[in-house]
Amino acid sequence: RFIAKPCAINLGIQDSGPHRAQPNAILEKVFTSITKSPDGKRLEGLSKQLDWDVRKIQRWFRHRRNQDKPTTLTKFCESMWRFTFYLSIFFYGIRFLWTAPWFWDTRQCWYNYPFQPLTTRLYYYYILELAFYWSLMFSQFTDIKRKDFLIMFVHHLATIGLITFSYMNNMVRVGTLVLCLHDASDFLLEAAKLANYAKYQRLCDAFFMLFGVVFIVTRLGIYPFWILNTTLFESWELIGPYPSWWLFNGLLVTLQILHIIWSYLIIRTASKALVRGKV
Repeated sequence: RFIAKPCAINLGIQDSGPHRAQPNAILEKVFTSITKSPDGKRLEGLSKQLDWDVRKIQRWFRHRRNQDKPTTLTKFCESMWRFTFYLSIFFYGIRFLWTAPWFWDTRQCWYNYPFQPLTTRLYYYYILELAFYWSLMFSQFTDIKRKDFLIMFVHHLATIGLITFSYMNNMVRVGTLVLCLHDASDFLLEAAKLANYAKYQRLCDAFFMLFGVVFIVTRLGIYPFWILNTTLFESWELIGPYPSWWLFNGLLVTLQILHIIWSYLIIRTASKALVRGKV
């Protein structure tokens, strides 16, 4: 409200929505109660009932659908908030983990487990991340609706489950590695969105391509061969299997499946961008 909106206005992003449909009680009732995209038969019926041309009714429904879409300024503000958080928490995580022994040797995650001290910095890192993902879980129902709503819902559930579960079982060392790895690419995607909303196309393309590279390297390379390797094999070797081991690794594997789906979407978008010349 006080930072993102003024930035958007200075970049020339207007707070104006799409053309509003003229008020009509009958069409509004159909739109809210029955369908937002009526078929030919329903259009003919409405045409006779209102004595309107079919094309005029189609145009009304198109305007009414667009009316519910958020403005570019709203989307810019949302992305700027997420960019600020992801960037800040990523650098906080890197700064914290740089001096942590388990960052350089993942086997340290399991030495003397579960009797490992919970430091103040580690506690705040965990609680900040958990609070943010809970906010995403709740705000997903009120924020801008996107096509990947269901996948994101599963992702938030898995993430909250992992953070809470690892905290309760004192698996916070490996948990910090997972969190930092995921934050490495998220701020680049939000930066690409910001550039797109501000109509800086080359900057948007550059950020998106950089995001794609970082995402695929971290989620399809480092994550399975570094994180899953220590949770599946090193933990089994050092402390043996335990009841919660199966749930913990099940959630981590669920994230890996989501990584594969998103990587496919990113590669498909990037390939289309190379053909069209822009993202």
